[in-house]
Amino acid sequence: MNTNKNSYIIIYSAALVIVVAFLLAFIFQALKPMQDVNVALDKKKQILAALNIRDLGDNESADMYKKVVKADMIVDANANVIDAGEQGGENAAFKLNSADYKAGKLAVYECEVDGKKKYVIPVYGMGLWGPIWGYIALDEDKDTVYGAYFNHDSETAGLGAEIKDSQAWQDQFKGKKIFSADGQQIAIAVKKKSDVKNPASECDAVTGATLTSDGVSLMLQECFAKYVNYLKK
Repeated sequence: MNTNKNSYIIIYSAALVIVVAFLLAFIFQALKPMQDVNVALDKKKQILAALNIRDLGDNESADMYKKVVKADMIVDANANVIDAGEQGGENAAFKLNSADYKAGKLAVYECEVDGKKKYVIPVYGMGLWGPIWGYIALDEDKDTVYGAYFNHDSETAGLGAEIKDSQAWQDQFKGKKIFSADGQQIAIAVKKKSDVKNPASECDAVTGATLTSDGVSLMLQECFAKYVNYLKK
C-alpha cells in the first residue's frame, strides 16, 4: 500500500481507533468486578457511618455490616413489605438507587447496634451543583435520629462539601426529631442559625453554603414524607 496516499492514513487511523477501543473495553470489563466490589464496600461504609460506626478498615467494615444489618428491606409508600431482605443483605434494598426510590421502592435497613434496634433510611436530593444523598439512622421509635451521613457529587470544597467532610456538622443531627411535637408534620430541617425556631428538629446550615443546606433540608423533608406510613406503623 502506498503510504503517501490519504486512504492509507484513513485506514491506519481507523484501525488504530478500533484496536484502542477494543483494549479499553477489555480493560473495563476485566476491572468491573473489582470496581463493583469497591462501590458496594463504600456504600456499606456510608450506612455504617450513619450508625456512628466509622474509621474501620475494608475487611472490618464488611464484617461489621454483616453483623449489624439484620435485613435490607424494601417497602412501598403504604408500608407494605416488597422484599424482607436478609442478614448483611446485598440483594434487596442494597441494590436500590435513586431511580428505584422515585419509582416507589423504598429501602429500609433494619439494624442492631449494642443490642438496640435501629433503622437506616437512605435520602436523595439535589445540592447547588449536583446530586446529594445520605443515610439517616433512627432509634427504635422511628422518630429520633441516632446518626447521619451525607455525601455529594460536586459541591464546593470548604463550603457545600462540608456536608460530607465535616463529621461535626453531621453529628448535630443526633437526637433530632423527624416529626413535629404533635406527630403530624415532618419537622426535621436545616436552617440558618438565626432562623432556627425548633431546636428539637432543626439543625444549623453550613456557613456560606445556603443553597446546599437548603438542598439537604428539602431532601430530608421530601424523603421522609415518603416513609411516613412506615415510620408511623
